[in-house]
Amino acid sequence: MPEQSTTRPGGRLLPLGRFWTIPNMLSLLRLVLAFPLAYLVLTHGPLRWVLALALLAIVTDWFDGQVARWSHTVSDWGKVLDPLADKVTAGLVSMALVVRGDLPLWFFAFVVVRDALIVLGGALLAHRTRRVYMSLWSGKVAVTVLALTILAALLEADPPVFRVLLWSSIVLLSYSFLRYVVRFVRAWRGQPEPEGPVVSGQTVPSST
Repeated sequence: MPEQSTTRPGGRLLPLGRFWTIPNMLSLLRLVLAFPLAYLVLTHGPLRWVLALALLAIVTDWFDGQVARWSHTVSDWGKVLDPLADKVTAGLVSMALVVRGDLPLWFFAFVVVRDALIVLGGALLAHRTRRVYMSLWSGKVAVTVLALTILAALLEADPPVFRVLLWSSIVLLSYSFLRYVVRFVRAWRGQPEPEGPVVSGQTVPSST
């Protein structure tokens, strides 16, 4: 089915598809969980509650995309809410760990600047192409390793283990950022995206 424009010809915004869907609610739940999770991390709250909320956030992150594909309810709202929830959760928890002294400030700044540039690029593309782009799989992998790095800092893992995860996060976050830059340049020039796999008659955008 052809993708509908998200703006009217005069520049007024159109609805980004259905909002009240199960995948979008899962993304919203993850967004809400970010605040009590960050608070518990900052105040050295009970570890069992921290781990429970973190696990719930990870589960919703996996299920929202899967449910959207299974139920054919992929929407532009979902393309916005899913990465937003990821970035807010990672940012708030990372900031709490920086305040605690368990995560380097420069690493937090690196993550924030990267995410801000990706959001800015997505907003510029949406304005130019009248299209909301999905997160790349390389970005999802990078965020997963970032979550493991945050968990290692939270659990005060052995320094060698923490350093491996920290630098792995930097490498993957940098690589995924370059992939976003490539997609931005291609889309800005009006070049078509490489075709992704076909699922139930619909083409899934490629992550490469």
